[in-house]
Amino acid sequence: EYLEQAMAIQREGKYRAEEGQTLVKLGKVQHSMGQYEKALEQYKLSLAIAREVKAPADEATSLFQLARTELTRSNYTQSLSYVEDSLKLVESLRSGLVSNDSRAAFFAAAQNSYQLYIDVLMRQHQADPIKNKNALAFEISERARARGLLEMLAESRADIRRGVDAALLERERLLAKQFNEKAQRLTQSNTSAQIATLKQEIAAIENDYEQVQAAIRKNSPHYAALTEPPVLKLADIQQQLGADTLLLEYSLGEEHSFLWVVGQNSLVSYELPKREQIEQAATDVYKMLAVRSRNVVGETLRQKQARIAQTEAQLPAAARQLSQILLAPAAAQLVNKRLVIVADGALQYIPFAMLPDPKDEVRRMKDESEKPGLHHSSFSLQPLVIGHEIVTLPSASTLALMRKELAGRKPAPKQLAVFADPVFADDDPRLKVAAGKLKNEPATAVASRKIEHLSGDATLQGVRRGMVIPRLPFTRQEANQILAISSADSSFKAVDFNASRASALSSELSQYRYLHFATHGYLDSERAGLSALVLSLVDEHGRQQDGFLRAHELYNLNLPAELVVLSACQTGLGKQIKGEGLIGLTRGFMHAGASRVVVSLWNVNDKATSELMSRFYRRILKDQHTPASALRAAQIEMWRQKAWQMPYYWAAFMLQGEWK
Repeated sequence: EYLEQAMAIQREGKYRAEEGQTLVKLGKVQHSMGQYEKALEQYKLSLAIAREVKAPADEATSLFQLARTELTRSNYTQSLSYVEDSLKLVESLRSGLVSNDSRAAFFAAAQNSYQLYIDVLMRQHQADPIKNKNALAFEISERARARGLLEMLAESRADIRRGVDAALLERERLLAKQFNEKAQRLTQSNTSAQIATLKQEIAAIENDYEQVQAAIRKNSPHYAALTEPPVLKLADIQQQLGADTLLLEYSLGEEHSFLWVVGQNSLVSYELPKREQIEQAATDVYKMLAVRSRNVVGETLRQKQARIAQTEAQLPAAARQLSQILLAPAAAQLVNKRLVIVADGALQYIPFAMLPDPKDEVRRMKDESEKPGLHHSSFSLQPLVIGHEIVTLPSASTLALMRKELAGRKPAPKQLAVFADPVFADDDPRLKVAAGKLKNEPATAVASRKIEHLSGDATLQGVRRGMVIPRLPFTRQEANQILAISSADSSFKAVDFNASRASALSSELSQYRYLHFATHGYLDSERAGLSALVLSLVDEHGRQQDGFLRAHELYNLNLPAELVVLSACQTGLGKQIKGEGLIGLTRGFMHAGASRVVVSLWNVNDKATSELMSRFYRRILKDQHTPASALRAAQIEMWRQKAWQMPYYWAAFMLQGEWK
């Protein structure tokens, strides 16, 4: 009733574009009431108006709603026609945007169209499997993923800043400097007013920075010569896989989710439960995995131990349930294969390595039938990593582009650079200052060392706000164990004050094949560019310095590394954007040239990580394993030790990128 009143006013005032938008809203109401013919009528009227007023975004919306309604009526052919026309407009509009942020935001808003396209194709496949519509659905899934990353990787290899007006480049440099300065002040702020003001200033600088980068692209002769990187077809993706590798690509939808299992010469698809059910199961498992890193204000040690024990007792059943949803449908295909996971939504937070192997469920059920009451812990259930090497990717097309760009690249001349055990506080015993400097200093005077207020949705090593950033003593042991395996004349050790942001930004790092950072990680899921590795926050004289190596700085680095290991907390996470995935440190290092990155999914245990990493590097440097194979071996060794059996200790780390 109210929409019809609004439409009458719009018609009287000849507000044609607004009238078309109201018609869409009216059609959605009628669709929800089951009045599909009336809904189609409204959408067709809105489509005509959008074309009349030349509003392609509104036209795409009207076509999407027409496709959605026809799908509900099982008119697959007509629905497919509408959604294809809608996506042509979406792709055209997106290609006209120069700003990466604008493209990502626009693409996120268009994800429903891609999901609808997949739904229609999979319905057709189910009705007539011989036509193999599931192959086209898989290709559409690839079109809907990590397009921004693909374009940024292509840009990074093209040197788009060469030939650009020097004034623009200087403006970019100054804005980046201002961004870091404001971010550094934010870490030292103590009042809500200061924090609010700084966040507004950071947002404004971020906007200006994005506009300058858009201007650089627009004025770059090298950017103008770039062609949009292709999203691969099924056959092209299959060429990237060996006979021993399967790609598992997930697409989560409102009503139906899908899994495509792609082999070198095969494609099998499966329908899974809807997004809500899968994401709830995944979120439950993630919370259980990370329970040891979570602190509760006012909780005693005994209460924390009880909470952890109760939660971890629930983990085996929850993990089995998730494995049954995600892996069991394809269990017979997975045997003896490397698994390359392209996840979606909340599945990006799950280490598939720790999920129970679905074929082990058969053994469990057999045991229970023969020995009623037999209890299986999470340790006796065989995790997937025992039988499979596991790698993750933002999309299959990403790997193909990386391989193309990195083909023929000469290995860096030196072997290993390690950053560990930075100095976070001005009362650290390593400081060369007079003893007792802080003896009589009031508590409020050391606020600069506190991590509170970094972000409304930020975490640092799971430490509560208001607590001093703690030293990580086992990272030094970790560094020493790794360097003991490496060639001394081909290694670089940055510990204590040398583990600084300045050292990490040095061009010298481009000389090393392996880069290892053992420190705190800082996740900012609100502003992706502020996610960071935390390096020394004071110099050897006790002076404060910016020690945050932020994600946005990585994009201008040249790091042709074979492997970057972020042995820190939550380094695999970031700002989640539909269609792009998690935007954070991983993407930054890939843009800088890394072939593969090892990252973590939660706040890891300092000592366990030291153990894991020493085993990992021994396999790489001594036994000549690939990084993917070495990580698997190290995780299996940890799982087989009683002290480290819980997945919390070994499963947080995963490898993204090249597995060869």
